[in-house]
Amino acid sequence: MKLNQHTKAVEPLTSNDLGIAQIVTQLRDLRLTSLENRQRRDKPPKLPSRKVLQEIIEGLAAALFPNRLGLPDLKEEGIDYFVGHTLDVALRELVSQVKLELSFTADTQSQLDASKLDASQAANLTTQSPIEIVREFAKNLPKVRLLLDTDIKSAYEGDPAARSVDEVLVCYPGTQAIIHYRIAHVLHELGLPLIARMITELAHSATGIDIHPGAVIGESFFIDHGTGVVIGETAIIGKHVRIYQAVTLGAKRFPTDEHGNPLKGNARHPIVEDDVVIYAGATILGRITIGRGSAIGGNVWLTRSVPAGSNITQAQMLATPLDVSAHQANSSHTNSANSTKQLSKEVPIAH
Repeated sequence: MKLNQHTKAVEPLTSNDLGIAQIVTQLRDLRLTSLENRQRRDKPPKLPSRKVLQEIIEGLAAALFPNRLGLPDLKEEGIDYFVGHTLDVALRELVSQVKLELSFTADTQSQLDASKLDASQAANLTTQSPIEIVREFAKNLPKVRLLLDTDIKSAYEGDPAARSVDEVLVCYPGTQAIIHYRIAHVLHELGLPLIARMITELAHSATGIDIHPGAVIGESFFIDHGTGVVIGETAIIGKHVRIYQAVTLGAKRFPTDEHGNPLKGNARHPIVEDDVVIYAGATILGRITIGRGSAIGGNVWLTRSVPAGSNITQAQMLATPLDVSAHQANSSHTNSANSTKQLSKEVPIAH
């Protein structure tokens, strides 16, 4: 290399110059200590692969919507063959990933006293084989397609900027996130929470929309724009619900055990009934109920149930003092009616 007068020759670097050997040793010691503390011996079980799951999801989405998410030059006479072949490849790969999760779960549970398993951990244990689980999952794919059709139709009808359902399918980040969620939710219900969570996190990374696969969401669900949306594990969302960007359906507090560790699996996220609209930036926390047909305005911070047909705005919430003792978040859906009556007396609500 020709050097000018302002350039100095650079000596080639070696790994010793950068201290890599010492760093490798330190990282190894930390890794082995972590494994020992978790009773993992010296080698952890393998986890499902994010890369493989991404390929599986792309294949399943193409099989569900071959004309739009399949091959660009796909002919009408070849669609069924394409769908069959794509499903065969995707489901075979899914079997291998299910094996990894079941092995990981078995290894994890073997380190715990079975008598100490909480409800969510016990629910994750399954006696089904990977093939049986994937076969059951495959049976649900037509239902997933039906639900997605309602979601896409709802987006088209709810967004004046949408020129076609095809545009909604191929362009909208909310649609991408919901496709991932609908598939992941089936897997979650079949006892595969790790794979399910990895799938929804793929969508989270791509769209900025965080939907926990354990959430229960009815048909005709529309997320407009989507960036910053968070839907927690135990949230329940009814039919024909529309939410906008930066909406949070989260937990208000986390009950803990005698050691201060958060209890797993408790219902702690909102219940949103049918035909509700939640506008941008709204934060709804705790096991409260948003009554049917309500509208929650932008940037509202809500920790109390509201009755059906409510129209809650930020101005209303700021004008109403919060009596903490009178308005604790409900611990279950069954006692939400009492708090709804209390709220209706204090917050001016337009019906």
